Amino acid sequence: MPVGRTLFGGSPYLGVYLRVGERVAVGPPDLPLALERDLARLLGVRVVKTTVFDSEVVGALVAGNSHGLVVGDELDPEERATLEEVGPVSVVRHRQNAMGNNVLANDAGALVHPEMSEEAAAAVGRALGVPTERGTIAGLGTVGMLGVATNKGVVLHPKATEREASAVRDLLRVPVHRSTANFGVPVVGACVVANSTGFLVGRPTTPVEIVHLQDGLNILD
Repeated sequence: MPVGRTLFGGSPYLGVYLRVGERVAVGPPDLPLALERDLARLLGVRVVKTTVFDSEVVGALVAGNSHGLVVGDELDPEERATLEEVGPVSVVRHRQNAMGNNVLANDAGALVHPEMSEEAAAAVGRALGVPTERGTIAGLGTVGMLGVATNKGVVLHPKATEREASAVRDLLRVPVHRSTANFGVPVVGACVVANSTGFLVGRPTTPVEIVHLQDGLNILD
């Protein structure tokens, strides 16, 4: 089964540190070798290691899909060069500049923080090559941490409303489910990293939660 439970340096919040795509994952320089091997074995990705804005919380600061990556400010040349091994990198400056926290995207669409300006939201769409809309999940704006999306499914915070779920379903063009991870944590995007092949989740995640995540992300045994 392409599903695993693990920790990053003792933390179960994998989505804060990692940004995973269909073929490549981005993580900080001190990514443990065992976790790098799990990403390759279970998700079928190679791993690119870098800081972003001299920080290790790569997953919180970078959003992306198969068409490109987006960050909220200028990178230093070395960081930019490393990220460009993954795909084209675009800078979209806005007050909500932690793009991984504030953008939920797959290869069909992107939902962005509702306070992002119309111009910034459109720039995110151009960077990722997809339609973009502003919205909330469970009434909150940090949509990138409140959901996890692939090209096969989306899992949202369990208190996402039916209206929010319907909007995500129409925009990202995949089925939408709700679940927690990490033994009841509702910010699933902070807990789970996933692509169309499989997912990794924090070690405290229960078997029942894993079943819900499998269903939501359409990851079969």
